[in-house]
Amino acid sequence: MPPILADVDGRVREWRPGWPCPVAAVLGVHRRGGGDPTYRVDGDRHWRGIRTPAGPATLAVEPRAADGVVRGEAWGPGADWVLESLPGLLGADDDVTGFDTGRHPLVAEAWRRYGHWRIGRSGLVMESLTPSILEQKVTGQEAFAGFRMLVHRYGERAPGPGRELKLWVQPDAATVRRVPSWEWLRMHVDPARSRTLVTAARVAESLERTVGLPGGEVERRLTSLPGIGVWTAAEVRQRVHGDADAVSFGDYHVAKDLGWAVAGRDFTDEEMADFLEPWRPHRGRVPVLLALAVGRRPRHGARMAPRTHLPAKVTRT
Repeated sequence: MPPILADVDGRVREWRPGWPCPVAAVLGVHRRGGGDPTYRVDGDRHWRGIRTPAGPATLAVEPRAADGVVRGEAWGPGADWVLESLPGLLGADDDVTGFDTGRHPLVAEAWRRYGHWRIGRSGLVMESLTPSILEQKVTGQEAFAGFRMLVHRYGERAPGPGRELKLWVQPDAATVRRVPSWEWLRMHVDPARSRTLVTAARVAESLERTVGLPGGEVERRLTSLPGIGVWTAAEVRQRVHGDADAVSFGDYHVAKDLGWAVAGRDFTDEEMADFLEPWRPHRGRVPVLLALAVGRRPRHGARMAPRTHLPAKVTRT
């Protein structure tokens, strides 16, 4: 690994990927809505507030195509950890061997146009599990708002220039466990999701140890927790483990978008499963590649209004 250097601004690493790495497309899956307080974009530079095993960190990632490198700069106790993890975060560990693009012409065309896209791995379970649980069975507007409130109320400002950028780091598992039930309601998080998140936070250390395990075992351990199903497990497997076979079955849009792309109509989860089966163990690549190449189906109808979970008088339990 190239050395991590220290300068007056922070810790620096310049990494030379072996392919034209599309930084924005790979990192973008970690952004939870346009107002995500843990993620900022400034031109080509992507800023993230990250809680690592070594402590909080601010990470700035900038592609420098003319030089063929990606520059990472980091601050805080977790700076070395995030810089060491940078190649994996950007997809260096993603092995595309065996991905058969010839099974469908649209997939072949998508691969021709977006074949440099890779699946990154963050190696941080709670970082992805927390917002994924908050996104269960609610509108994106409601989920993103709840995540913002959780981070602003219980997280901390990211170190170094992250403070000036108003960049935040998610709360740690111990803090999540201590959030009172009435505060979850004030953040518009219903009891089902808050119970699930607190339960996961109680076993956070064991969940973090799933990094590196096979996808099926990761899913088994995650779904053994009450309130976590295959959708949530897949969302975590994709972002944390870089699992190319993880598919978000149960998502409101994924099957419909895939069906619209390949057949001009919405697919059910069962139809999507049948369509994707020949690509195992690369099933998760196909919906993303098609979304990149074809786009998503037109959205129709009025948007749902966000719900409130806060009663007129809150009883503390």
